[in-house]
Amino acid sequence: MKPLDHLEHLDKHLVDELAQVARETVRDELREQTRKQRRKAALYAASGALALYAGAALALAVGLALALGLPDWAAALITAVILGALAYVLRGMARPSRPGPEHAAGMAPGGDSARRTAAGAVGGMPYPPVPPAPPAEAATPGPVPPRPPQDPDVPHRGA
Repeated sequence: MKPLDHLEHLDKHLVDELAQVARETVRDELREQTRKQRRKAALYAASGALALYAGAALALAVGLALALGLPDWAAALITAVILGALAYVLRGMARPSRPGPEHAAGMAPGGDSARRTAAGAVGGMPYPPVPPAPPAEAATPGPVPPRPPQDPDVPHRGA
């Protein structure tokens, strides 16, 4: 038996114990974080339910106010139309805006429909327009600078 064999068993025991402590610590931290998040989610859900009931009570009040001067069926119909219009407006506000005529004006003339279709699939942003010709400076390139005698990436030692 080698003199350090008993230390190998001790090292394995220490590593197992350290791993167990780390697992318990992480588990406790995650449990605490999820407890806070569950509480927050429950409060948001309760807030949403109360807002829904408040909206229903408001719609009922509007209907009852209209029923004072109109037949009941007409008051209910007008209330339904008002709620439907509000829902339509809110739905329109929730949707991302579509590119308008100002986006189409930026397209190159004669742009193909495949490019527009691909732009719509990638979030509605069109590709930038392609210029008809390269810029004037690029047409006449300047002289190419001479290559340095030594490689600039290699450090040089004084001689």
